[in-house]
Amino acid sequence: MTVEIERKFLVTSNDFKKEAIKSYSIKQGFLNSHKERTVRVRLKENNGYLTVKGKSSGDGLVRFEWETEITKQEAEQLFLLCEEGVIEKKRYEVNSGCHTFEIDEFFGDNKGLVIAEIELQSTNEGFNKPNWLGKEVTGDIRYYNSQLSKQPFKNWNK
Repeated sequence: MTVEIERKFLVTSNDFKKEAIKSYSIKQGFLNSHKERTVRVRLKENNGYLTVKGKSSGDGLVRFEWETEITKQEAEQLFLLCEEGVIEKKRYEVNSGCHTFEIDEFFGDNKGLVIAEIELQSTNEGFNKPNWLGKEVTGDIRYYNSQLSKQPFKNWNK
């Protein structure tokens, strides 16, 4: 059980791909996407995970998170119980100073959306901002994966 402190940003170019230290495919669905809590099942390559997230703080920076590893077979069975709207994305990890950005390039109904996330130790912790980092969207629920599964990026009025 932990508290997650995270900031999210739009990404302005593909330059991050040259800086990535690793990348992998992710498929995830939601067993529950209520605004007070989400329960997510995820396949990261061949590893399964079950994650519970609590409601975000008013500024969107902080929320409860609990995660446990499950087998690939368990994850595949849980996908059958998920709400409509599966998220498919490729995640890139980029080191920046003493932090790591996780950049998600979305596919399917969310194709064209690229979001960078950084986890921090405190809400006022500073960090290096790479040149490909764009507008901050922390706290904008449209960019939560649970919302993207219901209101995909392709349906937004851009």
